Amino acid sequence: MQSTQFTKRILITDPLAPSAVAELRKEFEVVEVHYSPEELLEEISEFNALIIRSATKVPREVIEKGRKLEVIGRAGIGVDNIDVKAALERDILVVNAPGSSSVSVAELTMAFMLALCNQLVDVANTTKSKRKLKKKLMRSELYGKTLGCIGCGKVGVEVTSRANVFGMKCLVYSPNLPPKATEGMEVERIDELDHLLRVSDFITIHTNLKPETHGLISKRELELMKPTAYLINCARGGIIDEDALYDALKEGKIAGAALDVYSKEPATNDKLLELDNLYASPHIGASTSEAQERVGKIIIDQVRKALLGLNPDFIVEKSFFIG
Repeated sequence: MQSTQFTKRILITDPLAPSAVAELRKEFEVVEVHYSPEELLEEISEFNALIIRSATKVPREVIEKGRKLEVIGRAGIGVDNIDVKAALERDILVVNAPGSSSVSVAELTMAFMLALCNQLVDVANTTKSKRKLKKKLMRSELYGKTLGCIGCGKVGVEVTSRANVFGMKCLVYSPNLPPKATEGMEVERIDELDHLLRVSDFITIHTNLKPETHGLISKRELELMKPTAYLINCARGGIIDEDALYDALKEGKIAGAALDVYSKEPATNDKLLELDNLYASPHIGASTSEAQERVGKIIIDQVRKALLGLNPDFIVEKSFFIG
């Protein structure tokens, strides 16, 4: 526990880079504890700032108990685990760290694309088990294939730039993106999601979870996809209807899928996870040492500015909240 010379207290409930925490301790009292939801309700009233990642949920009840709260910092970009509306109603700033993990998430997306078209899991398993299935394991190339990106923010830009190097044609569906945002990029903007779904060989998701994107990919959308197409989501859980995805994969309506995010985390949809044509990881898109250093530096700077009465650079507006 730090000396009482510090008048502002910060609670960090999810892991943050040690170097970032050390910087905060120079000016503030910092407590690092992962509280249960019940414990967080009891303890939050004593803190001026809360820093979280994706594991901690900050519902209205927590915000209303936070009588001293001035700022909530999300070490990452997605804020669907925070009731932003409730925070704004109480004049509590919500800040995040956009772009900190863009490269890491983009590289995981590309890794999934390469793993799916090369059947890497099956290749590894058959080799280790010494089964002779080489003729059945027919790989395919990314070269010449069409990539459809749903959303083209920082991660989407990183993904399309890498896909271009592989010789892929990149389509982008991002209706809220300003026209000039894609100038100079080797992408084709698509006005209709249905068209992107019909023509793409790989579909990757790079959008926030909002009311309009919740369940964006469901039974109808999956039926529009090619039977040889792959679907990849390293953005946010809830954008894909997991029951509909299970049916599509089980019935061979699409060739395969890869998920890093789920509607409930840790992932609980056992029947989906057991499918051979689903590749899955436990929400590790931002879990690289480089991304963790970046996100730590950005979020402590945002929280520090808020507590000192300065203007943070990345204030979350009402457009981010989910309900």
